[in-house]
Amino acid sequence: MTRIRLPDRGEYRMSNPATFTPSSGPHRSRTVYAAAHVVADPATSHMGEAEARLDWDATMAFRRHLWSHGLGVADAMDTAQRGMGLDWPVTARLIRASAAEAGPGDRLACGVGTDQLARAEGLDRIVAAYEQQLEVVEEVGCVPIIMCSRALARTACGADDYVAVYGRLLRQVSRPAILHWLGPMFDPQLEGYWGADDLDTAAETLQRIIADNVSAVDGVKLSLLDADAEVRFRDGLPSTVRCYTGDDFNYPQLIEGDSRRHSDALLGVFDPLAPFASAALDRLDAGDGKGFRELLDPTVDLARAVFSSPTYHYKTAVVFLAWLCGHQRHFRMVGGYESARSLRHLSDVFVEADRIGLFPDPPEAAAKFASLLKVSGL
Repeated sequence: MTRIRLPDRGEYRMSNPATFTPSSGPHRSRTVYAAAHVVADPATSHMGEAEARLDWDATMAFRRHLWSHGLGVADAMDTAQRGMGLDWPVTARLIRASAAEAGPGDRLACGVGTDQLARAEGLDRIVAAYEQQLEVVEEVGCVPIIMCSRALARTACGADDYVAVYGRLLRQVSRPAILHWLGPMFDPQLEGYWGADDLDTAAETLQRIIADNVSAVDGVKLSLLDADAEVRFRDGLPSTVRCYTGDDFNYPQLIEGDSRRHSDALLGVFDPLAPFASAALDRLDAGDGKGFRELLDPTVDLARAVFSSPTYHYKTAVVFLAWLCGHQRHFRMVGGYESARSLRHLSDVFVEADRIGLFPDPPEAAAKFASLLKVSGL
């Protein structure tokens, strides 16, 4: 039995790995995307780097891993460090590379934002920035995810400005887009998005945008970490518009749904949890809601550890787990964000991951984490 000495825990005995049969293709009962992280080039990525540098082979291999479990890939999202180290020129290359990597039947949706703007420069410039990114996503033929804009949050004078900007974008998409409501716990610069701090008031503006452009909207991803607010919102959506949960705390019950509706999913936590999510969705496809919850409910403690406050640093634990699970050969991140979480936090994540059997090779995972603790003086 593998043992490791952990900060503030003493000797810890590791669990056996969970084993699942890989899915044969996309799941039928729910449309599910995992928001994918990027793998940095460990020799060149550091804080203050003018341009992000990636290990492209490892980054593409991880997308193949997600597709192999029947999950869609949501790329160039906040999980890929948009606004936290991943600049637009490299993002555009990432979108094109992922589209080229996708095989027949592999779902791919990519983020469209305004992060190439150095500062807010008026609504017309914001729309033009969105359009530049939308052109790249449309060019490769994947689903656009229209992300929240820091520039728009700074510039908009009220709800009508959001309605005008999103209306201009949705009138020109060639395929239905996914809208994304990213709460301020994920990005404090998005406080008051849609023109209001109150969730229900903000939701009314977003519902208005959808109603005005319903044929151009595939769905809405809600990243609010508020299950009740999500249920209220999805119950008010037109029947043709999906609600993609981005709630990394309450996803099992939201995906299962109730007598009225369910949420589909676009989740950062499914980056590390792909095998578990896939196996649980297989059960849901077979009509086994109880079995779905039995597999997915135990993963929530790990999700809550990964996304604990400050939530926007969740990417550090996501990359940490990818390293420990053997998906990349190092624990380095674009912009040096591997240092954004404490070793005590990473120790908590390690334990919660081990408890559910996340590590395919527990001795290897223990040896890697022990090496990090040793070089850190622990």
